[in-house]
Amino acid sequence: MLRTVAEKIINEHIVEGKPAPGEEVALKIDQTLTQDATGTVTYLQFEAIGIPRVRTELSVSYVDHNTLQTDFKNADDHRYLQSVAMRYGLYFSRPGNGICHQLHLERFARPGKTLIGSDSHTPTAGGISSFAIGAGGLDVAVAMAGMPYRLKYPRILGIKLTGKLPDWVSAKDVILEVLRRLDVKGGKGKVLEYFGPGVETLSVPERATIANMGTETGATTSIFPSDGVTRAFLEAQERGDQWIPLEADAGAEYDEFMEINLSELEPLVALPHSPGNVKPVSEIAGMEVQQVAIGSCTNSSLHDLKIVANILKGHTIADNLHLTINPGSRQVVEHLIESGEMQYLVAAGARILENTCGPCIGMGAAPPSQGISIRTFNRNFEGRSGTKDAQIYLVSPEVAAATAIRGVITDPRELGDYPEIEMPKRFIINDNMFISPLPPDESVKVKFVRGPNIKPLPDFPRLPDTLKGEVLIKVGDNVTTDHIMPAGAKIIPLRSNIPEISKHVFEPVDPSFPHRALEQGGGFIIGGENYGQGSSREHAALAPKYLGIKAVIVKSFARIHLANLVNFGIVPLTFKHLEDYDSIDIGDNLEVAVGNLEREQAVVRLRNLTRDIEIELMHSLSQLDAEILKAGGKLPWVKTKVRKR
Repeated sequence: MLRTVAEKIINEHIVEGKPAPGEEVALKIDQTLTQDATGTVTYLQFEAIGIPRVRTELSVSYVDHNTLQTDFKNADDHRYLQSVAMRYGLYFSRPGNGICHQLHLERFARPGKTLIGSDSHTPTAGGISSFAIGAGGLDVAVAMAGMPYRLKYPRILGIKLTGKLPDWVSAKDVILEVLRRLDVKGGKGKVLEYFGPGVETLSVPERATIANMGTETGATTSIFPSDGVTRAFLEAQERGDQWIPLEADAGAEYDEFMEINLSELEPLVALPHSPGNVKPVSEIAGMEVQQVAIGSCTNSSLHDLKIVANILKGHTIADNLHLTINPGSRQVVEHLIESGEMQYLVAAGARILENTCGPCIGMGAAPPSQGISIRTFNRNFEGRSGTKDAQIYLVSPEVAAATAIRGVITDPRELGDYPEIEMPKRFIINDNMFISPLPPDESVKVKFVRGPNIKPLPDFPRLPDTLKGEVLIKVGDNVTTDHIMPAGAKIIPLRSNIPEISKHVFEPVDPSFPHRALEQGGGFIIGGENYGQGSSREHAALAPKYLGIKAVIVKSFARIHLANLVNFGIVPLTFKHLEDYDSIDIGDNLEVAVGNLEREQAVVRLRNLTRDIEIELMHSLSQLDAEILKAGGKLPWVKTKVRKR
């Protein structure tokens, strides 16, 4: 049977289920990654499962999000994460080493391997032909315990690339073009698989940029073939022995098809407040800008920053803005220093930040009030930058650098000749900021280090047959996990303290929500299309569960958030008839019968007691999902399975 790259990897890793679109399958997971904003709770959950050591081929704990140490909280979390890694057999990437996705691409990701990470941009590794999926932290903990990861077998959207990128057009423009066509939910239930003659013109870091931001389409993941370009990258990283050829069979059929001629692309921009709101840069050129930010896991590779350095060479940034740059890894920094290109950045006036996520998650460098910020990042959700009324535009490194020079949004083609850069044939390899796993006889002696901000996980009861309560909030379409559980320098340090972080649920939408939820003893959330898009942060389910949320009833869900709701015992339901969304409002008292969830595609009856009407709801739960919900969530369910073993 002729297969695509994604099908080859999925089918080789299936341990349960039928390989057909829409069917639930269970995959063996080879690698996992966590980052510190989601990792602390992930490892608290892994502790609770009771497994003595990770059972994956490789697991890595990165510290890259939560590094702004304004008090003890982040520092304490980092010590806990290091002690967990030493105890359970993980690699530990110390603060300052780099951004998890860039580092994993450089040092660990391998063609043909499965990877899940507690970060929605884990598909970055698809640039090196890993089948890499973002997931909630509890799913990652369960995978580290040796259990398979379950998902709906995806449809494969084949994206044929032809031609070659013109000067001043980059990989970022490729994925912005994909987003222009698909928007933020057009990839749902799909893998975006790239093929065609244009692929071989793209380096691994360029492929990784495209795979990284494919997350914003709602796709399960994105993937490229493993070819000679992949082999050269791995050899340059002194990992040539890990290369395998992996390409779609000639004649393999895709469920859907798209074609992009790279030669016809132009510089693009995503306008506020959605990565799918894409236009040509030329249409908005001339707008004055107060900030330019270059970096994040999307555009912080050596290739990206060499381009930026050589554009800025001999220039000073415009008087009306400031420029920040956060490199993706120490390897990137060491090469820029060795080549002298770091001097170009410094001399131009750039503020060189840590090798971390930084401004992308609102961790420093917030724009001014009503500021225009041009960023090479992957998300421009309202308020995510740390400034609620800021306007965030997403662009390529070329557009960002040109804008930094001119002070207004600039089509970089106006700058003349495209800079020529030279990539190293061998990368500088210095892994001294990774702490390797201890052998089992030593790791068992390690004691966990817990600061006072790390609180025990709450226990949740089994699901009753009938849910009763009040509608506490009603929201519209494309509500993100940033709306539900914000990030930023104030809130991220609370990730290991569920009672405290729950005080910020829905803060950007309705700051009174947490108080009302506790006062009412919990209740229901009503939402529109694509509810829960964006970050994989499971706190957007865990904290509402702590506040007593019983069910979330919407028009449709984003994939990862749907799984997180099940994991924490919140029933995810959808309107059978979308117009019924208008038949429920805040303050209505509801009664929902959930005793038959184990019946797939069963109709769920909702009684709106306030309006005296009945509404039909649907669910997409498998029998296993229903079993997990009935148990009160995935953690008590897994613990029962482990005890039986």
